[in-house]
Amino acid sequence: MARGEWLHNGRCSYKRTTLIVCSVNIIVALYVLRSLCTSLYIYSGDYRTVKYTPNQIRKMEEANQIRKASEPTELVKLVTRLKRNFVNEERVVELPQHLRQKLVHEILDRLRSLDSAANATEQREAVESWREEKIKEVQELNRGEYLNSTFLPEEARAVARALSSDWSDFSEEIGLWLPLQIINKEYDDKPEGEDEFEEEILPGTKLPPECHGELHTDYDGAAVRWGLTHHKESAYDCCMSCLDHAKRAKPGENKCNIWVYCPSETGCYSPDIYEHKNQECWLKYAETPKLNFKDTYPESYRDSHPNAPVIVPWVSGVMSV
Repeated sequence: MARGEWLHNGRCSYKRTTLIVCSVNIIVALYVLRSLCTSLYIYSGDYRTVKYTPNQIRKMEEANQIRKASEPTELVKLVTRLKRNFVNEERVVELPQHLRQKLVHEILDRLRSLDSAANATEQREAVESWREEKIKEVQELNRGEYLNSTFLPEEARAVARALSSDWSDFSEEIGLWLPLQIINKEYDDKPEGEDEFEEEILPGTKLPPECHGELHTDYDGAAVRWGLTHHKESAYDCCMSCLDHAKRAKPGENKCNIWVYCPSETGCYSPDIYEHKNQECWLKYAETPKLNFKDTYPESYRDSHPNAPVIVPWVSGVMSV
């Protein structure tokens, strides 16, 4: 009987113990949760509510005043104004077709007014003079100062842009192209008193006096032997060939009295259609020998013959036979 009461009391003590432990755990958990929430709230409140001393506030106000005073306000205004101008320029309407044709006709009229022999430089100067006149005209028209203008006031801005900042694009669109004039300049850097050409030594045997050899010389005459198929090792051999031809000529035949030789390894220039190679020996006859070219080709000749070199490459001689 006493044993049963003890067990009954023991079972009751286990339940009570379990309930007490669970209650204590719940209370502890609630306390810990409350502590965490309280600490987060305090931290958040402290982060958002930073307090500054009066001295710090005064320094920050001074810093703001210095920053505002150092701002480049004039520069900012200028940049803003430039941006506005660029935007306005982008909104300019493209040059209408009737204006484009009008400008083209005026350019053509200005070019037709020039002499037929006008060179590229004169043509370029005429077009540039016309362009400057038109730019000045539309500028005065914009200011209301030009009353006899061929353009309308609302067209002045488009014309001014086409003839100034867009001139290269406009001239390309209308096909206006004027070649640059080529000016050949020769510079004489030889000391005073020296010959224009250095003394040259021709390959082969030295020319005898009767050959009358002349460097950088080309004589005219009727060919009695074509050099295209008549090659000699040296100018001496060419001269001897001319003398031999004169001795063997039959009565009534032209006797060789001019020889023309090409000593250049790269060939010699001539305005005809043939390619003249090294060692060509031309035998010619002329009752009164005349020079084709001597020393150098004239500048005017080189302007019309771009392939012509500066120095005459031929060697020639006129003989008495």
